Amino acid sequence: MATVYTRRIMGVETEFGVTAFRDGRPVLSPEEVARYLFRPVVSAHRSSNIFTANGARLYLDVGAHPEYATAECDSVTQLLNHDKAGELTFDRLSRQAEKTLAAEGIGGEVYLFKNNVDSRGNSYGAHENYLVSRELVLKNFSRQLLPFLITRQLTCGAGVIKDGRFLLSQRADQVWEGVSSATTRTRPIINTRDEPHGDSHRFRRMHVIVGDSNMSETTFALKIGSTLLLIEMLEAGFGLPDLELADPIAHIRDIAADPTGRTKLQLKNGGTITALEVQRSTWEAATRWCAQRESHGEGDNAEMGRVVELWGRVLDALDTGDYSGVDTEVDWMIKRALLERFRERLGCDWGHPKLAHIDLTYHDIRRERGLFYLLERKGLAARWTTDEAIADAERTPPPTTRAHLRGAFLRAAREAGASHNVDWVHLKVNRPEPRTVELLDPFATADERVDELIASFRAGRETQ
Repeated sequence: MATVYTRRIMGVETEFGVTAFRDGRPVLSPEEVARYLFRPVVSAHRSSNIFTANGARLYLDVGAHPEYATAECDSVTQLLNHDKAGELTFDRLSRQAEKTLAAEGIGGEVYLFKNNVDSRGNSYGAHENYLVSRELVLKNFSRQLLPFLITRQLTCGAGVIKDGRFLLSQRADQVWEGVSSATTRTRPIINTRDEPHGDSHRFRRMHVIVGDSNMSETTFALKIGSTLLLIEMLEAGFGLPDLELADPIAHIRDIAADPTGRTKLQLKNGGTITALEVQRSTWEAATRWCAQRESHGEGDNAEMGRVVELWGRVLDALDTGDYSGVDTEVDWMIKRALLERFRERLGCDWGHPKLAHIDLTYHDIRRERGLFYLLERKGLAARWTTDEAIADAERTPPPTTRAHLRGAFLRAAREAGASHNVDWVHLKVNRPEPRTVELLDPFATADERVDELIASFRAGRETQ
């Protein structure tokens, strides 16, 4: 049995679609808009790839996609707050970009979409990272995870209109392998590239790239929380049913097209099981696990209990076809209800261009403009956290992980105007003599070496 890290380090990486419109027409290419978006970042830091004061990574990814990778977090709600903080950061940059466009006589409104596919079919990701034990054989571990991950879209999909149909997931159509080291050429469900961002003798980083970006707080919490519980059970050798599939990738698109969850999957040991039954079996095991699970902090078990309760209600809704008890809590259900109202009003099928526009606008991250946030204000999209907690997460790194040290170092270095470099593991001062601190423990929140670097910044200011 592998070492069980009941306390879990997690993070998410979110790529955003970006464009700018004036009078209903694009004013610049996405690449040009992205450059305007990152202009204040480059001006301040001479780079479009930086770490922010709250410990997150902000950068411009391949294909002109702004990307936000959260700091290391150790609870579902903490991770949700830091994921939503990324929206605030990019919205602020988009408003600055609009002012610059106006000043240069270009004009237009800048749009950032937290979704996974654009109108041309280009896909961009929402990647999840979970710290797991190095003792695990990742490919074997992954095979046990795959049935859950391909069926998780039933409970956590963002929904999308494609080819005249409403599908549960935006990413289901973009993955082609179960487990692989590739990320773009033949996208897998789980990426096996070995980058632990920590002590490689103790840790692995499990990199899940099949999930949708979520606007809904409750859907995000269910996605992360349910996956976290399954990882814990697998590490602990907890009694789970054998759900290994003969061909894990074969039916991922069929599941996306079937909101009943009745899609049949071929088990490797013979027989069949439905997508909904995979989720139900995993939920039942998670319910038993939570009854004996060791808490790692105040409110931890209560948070996991909240995840399991929501998970069970969503599965019941799928089983009965009555979504009324959860239709404010699951992204694809929230979106589909909105689209159905417009379909009825327009008397149209799913191929109507107005519906495609609504589908996209659901993912607009600007609070006063995006349709999701309009629904949230009307009580048609449930909350899991608060605006105050999200705003605090944009300013402050998680106090319970290594990100606390990174944030403190960055704050001191920038206040002192000191030349420095940072990545997930290293903190480096470049002058007068290069000094690097390596932080291999993502759980660490105190380190004398970091304290010494910060003290040297303060001493340098006092002697200036």
